Amino acid sequence: MSSESVQEDHGLEPGQDNVRVLGLDVHNPVFPISAILIVAFVILTLIFREAAGPALGDLRVWLTSTFDWVFMASANLFVIFCLVIAVSPLGKVRLGGKDAVAEFSYAGWFAMLFAAGMGIGLMFFGVLEPMYHFNNPPLGVAQPVVDGAVVEGAVSEAREMGMAATIFHWGLHPWAIYALVALSLSLAAYNKGLPLSVRSAFYPIFGERVRGWIGHVIDIMAVFATLFGLATSLGFGASQALAGLNELYGVPNTDTMKVLLILGITGIALVSVVAGLDAGVKRLSEINMVLAVLLLLFVIVLGPTMAILSGFFTNTWDYVRHLPELSNWIGREDEGFLHGWTTFYWAWWISWSPFVGMFIARVSKGRTVREFITCVLIIPTLVSILWMTTFGGTAMDQFLAQGYEGVQQTVVDYVPELSLFAMLAELPLASITSLIGIVLVIVFFVTSSDSGSLVIDTITAGGKIDAPVAQRVFWAIFEGLVAIVLLLGGGLAALQAGAIATGFPFALLLVLMVYAAWKALITEER
Repeated sequence: MSSESVQEDHGLEPGQDNVRVLGLDVHNPVFPISAILIVAFVILTLIFREAAGPALGDLRVWLTSTFDWVFMASANLFVIFCLVIAVSPLGKVRLGGKDAVAEFSYAGWFAMLFAAGMGIGLMFFGVLEPMYHFNNPPLGVAQPVVDGAVVEGAVSEAREMGMAATIFHWGLHPWAIYALVALSLSLAAYNKGLPLSVRSAFYPIFGERVRGWIGHVIDIMAVFATLFGLATSLGFGASQALAGLNELYGVPNTDTMKVLLILGITGIALVSVVAGLDAGVKRLSEINMVLAVLLLLFVIVLGPTMAILSGFFTNTWDYVRHLPELSNWIGREDEGFLHGWTTFYWAWWISWSPFVGMFIARVSKGRTVREFITCVLIIPTLVSILWMTTFGGTAMDQFLAQGYEGVQQTVVDYVPELSLFAMLAELPLASITSLIGIVLVIVFFVTSSDSGSLVIDTITAGGKIDAPVAQRVFWAIFEGLVAIVLLLGGGLAALQAGAIATGFPFALLLVLMVYAAWKALITEER
């Protein structure tokens, strides 16, 4: 069945409800409502800066403890859905119809998937999180370090659980969230001829009503989720890059410098925005993948090579083995891990899903559903396992086999932005590799900002992918401003609270999206 034969006479076209004013081409009312609310948030947070931090912190605690079951159950559902359709006959459906051809090579496609998906996060948490969960293992596993002394009998199990818990947060669940949104949007845009906007994913359920207020609310929620999810990542990236610059060159690690760094990187992102998708995001993503692979290979070769290579297989097995109990939220006593880590992560990934999902959809036309799920779900999970095994495993080996306490101290003091640099400091060429780490964070920062502004602009332009560049410039600037005001209004905790607050309502929408995607696939398969 060709792509032309499945497209319906739905009467919906990209940008059909747009307003053209001052050289802009914006959707009415999605753009003005989103812009006004975000501008108001920035102003009010700056005015009430002292009260903003505690209020956002309280909101985070309430949401993660009260609605943990919503995040956990929905994320499990997304994993099951993606795996089922990949192995079912529905996996043969091609995005864009049977004659569609992929626009990008596997290398370029995968580079963009990974850079947009979780680049900054892997840099920030790749060393810290395995060591943190080793020190504070979940599910009742005994602590291996008590009062600074290693408890030999507890090390093996804590190490195993520390890696399994870390991979759990960076494996199938987050990528299934992205895959669901990207698949739904791809089917809507390429197989049904609908505008590339989040509301279009719900067309199989609501029909032409997505053109009205149901669709407006969905798109406005997607804008907020994207903006706050991105702001969280930009805040993490700024904190880590500045910590590295402080370690290497003595640059003051102050709020003022964080603001200047975010402004500077946002400026670089604006240049990429103006350059366009192929010259901007694609080229930066490929540069980043080359640097990331070089850094990964460097640590594998000069770190505990055999432990890393064997650890990849044992950690993969430990992850699969502990996956059911880590995915269960009923009767858990390790609430610090469940609410402080897992629930936050699922909310963060969900808040990123409109951004990453739409971006993946933009670059995935021509792939079959089975190929799509394999490359968006399975391969990134394996790469995440290798990354965490390499960086986290090296930090564990430095502590347990060599007695080096640099990374361990960053965990005890909880200065997460320093963990990567503490690990690299114990390897040769530390000043060079640390500089590469800083460059990676900055370029991931730029690609995230550029990709995010592209996606938000597409949503607020009624699904048009060729809207005026000035609109993307507007959103790139406001991504940076939201990151700044959240950092000033309460630091990383405020950033996390913002991601969770927008991720919660969007989680409910994604559950509904599972049904919509299933209906769309059934229609295509027939």
